[in-house]
Parts: sequence; structure tokens; C-alpha cells
Amino acid sequence: MATIRKEFRSPRPPAEVWDALKDFPAVHERLAKGFVTATRMEPSGARVVTFVNGAEAREWPVTSDDAERRLVYAIKDLPGFTHYSAAAQVFDDKGASRFVWTVDFLPDAVAKQLNGLMDMGVAAMSRTLS
Repeated sequence: MATIRKEFRSPRPPAEVWDALKDFPAVHERLAKGFVTATRMEPSGARVVTFVNGAEAREWPVTSDDAERRLVYAIKDLPGFTHYSAAAQVFDDKGASRFVWTVDFLPDAVAKQLNGLMDMGVAAMSRTLS
């Protein structure tokens, strides 16, 4: 199993960044503007996100931990992947925030493609949370 970890800093306080991260239905408005263009919640609790390239993914919430400011979600049916789980966490950085996003996935062969997509996601989140 492969892992990709991305990190960036935001000048916003951790409580504010966490509030945006944990707002699962509003990722396209509060967290990753321009990378995620729309979000639709399903009765099952999954969110369907539409990316800037038109691709969609159904993301299932796993854990939302206010004390740790940590959100975990999984994608069960992503073409080309046999496993995808992600965790995002917000840490205090002297009053500002450090945002860490980690994705574990299979097969390893999709690492280069996923790394590029995550770079785009981090750039969008960094802009949104600046």
C-alpha cells in the first residue's frame, strides 16, 4: 500500500480551519474552491464531489474528531483504485494552522497521478484558507 502526505500552512487559527474542514457538505465552498466545483450529499451520508476536470468521486465519512481536529473519509468505488482512505488534520502552528492531508491507496502504480491531483488540491486549499 502506498501513502502520499501533503502539508501546508494557513495564517488562519486552527479552530477556523477545522470548522471549514469538518463542514463535509461544503468542501467546494469552504475548503477547496476551484479544485472541487460542486458537492452533493446523498441520503446514505456520502458526498459526491465534482472536480474541476468534471470527474466525480463518492466520499464516505469515517471519523470526524473535534478534539483532534481530524477528518477521515474513504472512497469505495474510484476507478483505477482498489483502496483509498484519507485523513486530514489541523494542527496549531503558533496561532496559525498546519494542515496535513494523508492518503493511503492501492495500487501503488497510481501514485504519480494521485500525487499530481493532491498537489492541485493542496494549492486550492492553501488559496482558500489564506
